[in-house]
Amino acid sequence: MQPQAQVIATVLRRQTNWRELWFYQKTVVLYQMTYTFTRRFLPAYGDRTVDQMVQAARSGKQNIVEGSADGVTSSEMELKLLNVARASIQELLEDYEDYIISHRLTKWVAGHPRFDSLLAYCRTHNHLTHYEPYFERWTAEEMANTAITLCRMVDKMMMTYQKKREEEFVTQGGIRERMTAARLGYRTNQREALAAATHELETLKQELLTLKSENEQLKTTLNRQEG
Repeated sequence: MQPQAQVIATVLRRQTNWRELWFYQKTVVLYQMTYTFTRRFLPAYGDRTVDQMVQAARSGKQNIVEGSADGVTSSEMELKLLNVARASIQELLEDYEDYIISHRLTKWVAGHPRFDSLLAYCRTHNHLTHYEPYFERWTAEEMANTAITLCRMVDKMMMTYQKKREEEFVTQGGIRERMTAARLGYRTNQREALAAATHELETLKQELLTLKSENEQLKTTLNRQEG
């Protein structure tokens, strides 16, 4: 790799493959689930909650994508967008909990006969294909409690992920700090390379002088033998 390419590689962070993040996969489920939930259980017209819930679910998903993409050049922007994503998921969680209360449904908590099995399922299943077959079959209570469980899991997982990113930002800095470090590293490498080349040149000069001296001695010896 050329020196300039090395500098660029040092400055730019490797982009996170957000599709492999479990909390992102769960937000995909939440978005599609919320779209179906609002269609099935909320009024088609006149209720602003529909748009609010769908937009909150979409914002949670999309800001993870944008944050991961922006994180290549800006750790600060990535952290800001991840905060927006978490806030959106928390808003969505609140809407589902409000729905359960206002419709006098049962919120599944520890001790409820279906709580543990739901928790286990959501922990081990991340993909839309694991949930979508139930979207048209679940009751409002089943779907809302599943969404609440997923929202809580996403929030907890994102909080852990953000903490890791914040620690990286503190230790490695943002792009400005990485650019400065890369430039200093590049200059240090250049100085070291120049010093090594200078040393090698001096060594070659000494070897050349030694060879010339040996050559002169050899000529003197041959002249004496001929004389």
